[in-house]
Amino acid sequence: MKVIVDVCIIPMGVGLSLSPYIAECERIFAAHGLKAQLHANGTNLEGEWDQVFGAIKVCHEKLHEMGAVRIGSTIKAFTRTDKSQSMEDKIDSVREKLQAAE
Repeated sequence: MKVIVDVCIIPMGVGLSLSPYIAECERIFAAHGLKAQLHANGTNLEGEWDQVFGAIKVCHEKLHEMGAVRIGSTIKAFTRTDKSQSMEDKIDSVREKLQAAE
């Protein structure tokens, strides 16, 4: 089943800068063949359910290896059966409506 996920992975107790940990997760997402869009507070992922959640698991495992004793993640998952829709399709739909209102 295809899924679009918004995930925010937060390693705790590793200092103020989280970017090395986030960069490692981005590498993992790419290695798993996921379409990923990094944003200011997380990453949007698109792919097959098991592939996406498997990559998130690998991120947790890798960040623990990097020294994070605690990790908190928020995950919002979206699926649909009526049509195939990509992350770009969702964004384009909103942009079209914004342009039509101008």
